[in-house]
Amino acid sequence: MDDMTGTTQADRTLLLLDDDSALRSRLGRALESRGFQTIAVESVSEALAVIRERAPAFAVLDLRLEDGSGLSVVDALRETRPDARIVMLTGYGNIATAVAAVKAGAVDYLSKPADADDVVNALLAAGTGAPPPPPENPMSADRVRWEHIQRVYELCSHNVSETARRLNMHRRTLQRILSKRAPR
Repeated sequence: MDDMTGTTQADRTLLLLDDDSALRSRLGRALESRGFQTIAVESVSEALAVIRERAPAFAVLDLRLEDGSGLSVVDALRETRPDARIVMLTGYGNIATAVAAVKAGAVDYLSKPADADDVVNALLAAGTGAPPPPPENPMSADRVRWEHIQRVYELCSHNVSETARRLNMHRRTLQRILSKRAPR
């Protein structure tokens, strides 16, 4: 038994559910490099099929998806594998959804963009009852803002006017931000 998780070392299967393909592939590779056997899917229906076939020991789930909510995946995983460690990710974080995720059985709730180390710390610290340690070098506020703008811009199919409207900012201000490099 692994002291940190309560699951066997051999079972490092992890379900990664996110409809953002860039985030899914980047986070999937990062988790695999940290020893997890990652199964990456983009929809609730695909996640439920994976759980029916073989329920993973770990899961990292997006909250809002095109075909439903990640909370339904939490419920399905809890029914088939009660000892699974689940972390919810969302770009639309608020207290109500965090409470709902934890009540459904998630062990932690992280806002996007989440660093792979933060995700792993949340997954592995879950069995100890203690919160994961704070990140050594968290993203700057400017970087978090830039990542959020990039995500909304991508969700709006690279339409500057629509992105500016959704972010409640002037279009030219957004164009200036998009033309600059990412802050550190």
